[in-house]
Amino acid sequence: MALIKSVRGFTPEIGENTFLADNASVIGDVVIGHDCSIWFNTVIRGDVNSIRIGNRVNVQDGSVLHTLYQKSTIEIGDDVSIGHNVVIHGATIKDGALIGMNATVLDHVVVGEGAIVAAGSVVLSNTQIEPGSIYAGVPAKFVKKVEPEQAKEINQKIAKNYLMYSSWYKE
Repeated sequence: MALIKSVRGFTPEIGENTFLADNASVIGDVVIGHDCSIWFNTVIRGDVNSIRIGNRVNVQDGSVLHTLYQKSTIEIGDDVSIGHNVVIHGATIKDGALIGMNATVLDHVVVGEGAIVAAGSVVLSNTQIEPGSIYAGVPAKFVKKVEPEQAKEINQKIAKNYLMYSSWYKE
């Protein structure tokens, strides 16, 4: 069973039909929406500030979500996919965005709607990623725009697939 831990008077709130892997950890001031999936070895640590996750979000294996005390929060919109081993630290991820495997997204970053952060990228603090764009590299830089319908199709397909995968684990 996942570790759901209260801290500093905050108890995580988990939405309906949300899958939490057995060894996921959800701590403190965290609100997770409906139809989400939080995968194995993921840590969502809302001990120092708030973390808000929308609906139909998948946070894949080994990812870590955390913030800066009294300085940054995490806000994740709907239909977002966060790849394996991603670190999100105090950033805003808008609806339909995709964060690739092993990416790092630092404090006060805003990832626009339908944007893609490529695998292995490091998005430096205060970066503003435009909606529908692809950023890649270390540090992450603009690569190109992607057609809004294409981004929506790709990102929603991944989000729907992860909802399906999570159904396989229901007892």
